[in-house]
Amino acid sequence: MKITLAQTSPKLNRTNLEDVISIVNSIKNESDLIVFPELSLSGYMLQDKLYEDAWQEEELQDLALLSSDIDIVVGAAINENKLFRNTALYFSGGSLVSKHIKVHLPNYGMFEEARYYEGGDGFEVFELNGKKISMLVCEDLWYENVHKEIIQLAPDIIIALVASPARGFYDDGLVIEDKWYKIIQELSVETNSKLIFVNRVGFEDGLGFWGGSCIVEHGKMVAKLPKFKEMIETYEV
Repeated sequence: MKITLAQTSPKLNRTNLEDVISIVNSIKNESDLIVFPELSLSGYMLQDKLYEDAWQEEELQDLALLSSDIDIVVGAAINENKLFRNTALYFSGGSLVSKHIKVHLPNYGMFEEARYYEGGDGFEVFELNGKKISMLVCEDLWYENVHKEIIQLAPDIIIALVASPARGFYDDGLVIEDKWYKIIQELSVETNSKLIFVNRVGFEDGLGFWGGSCIVEHGKMVAKLPKFKEMIETYEV
């Protein structure tokens, strides 16, 4: 299986859809699945811009059509009857086959998601090409009870869409990087699964996002992108 990690730097406007379509077209004949970060169609610090920039699902038909050639996973702020949701969407075979609404919305320090978004109410697994897949969004992965629920779902593949700001610098890396890799490696071992972790890069309103996207297989890191660099890389796993 060829998996493309799209470690992008989304903007705070709707041109992200054009960028995503361009990237997908550039690699659609070389990969089976491409995964973008959390809110990759929207940017992270939308705040009141949600009322103008959040997407209706029907506006993403171009991605559905492209998924006839390659499976596509993106993150977007979705407007559902004037309720805004931080959502992961999985397109395959020409249609939207699954979506996950972020359950745990951080509302501390630099984060204000609970002020703007409506949270989801659970986790799910869907089957595609004989594999069971679960999607999670960023903060969802930090809760022990979520790990227990995902273990019960027994996915073969876990897809984690992330927008993690850089925090805790030291000579050899980041404290937040170490914490994230520990969490995803533990979850991969607990579920005996392949875990695809895609974190964004770039800056927004003083926040710098660190990247470091990777693929973990049964707890072992088998592919990894560098920090702070926008990159599109395909790996066979």
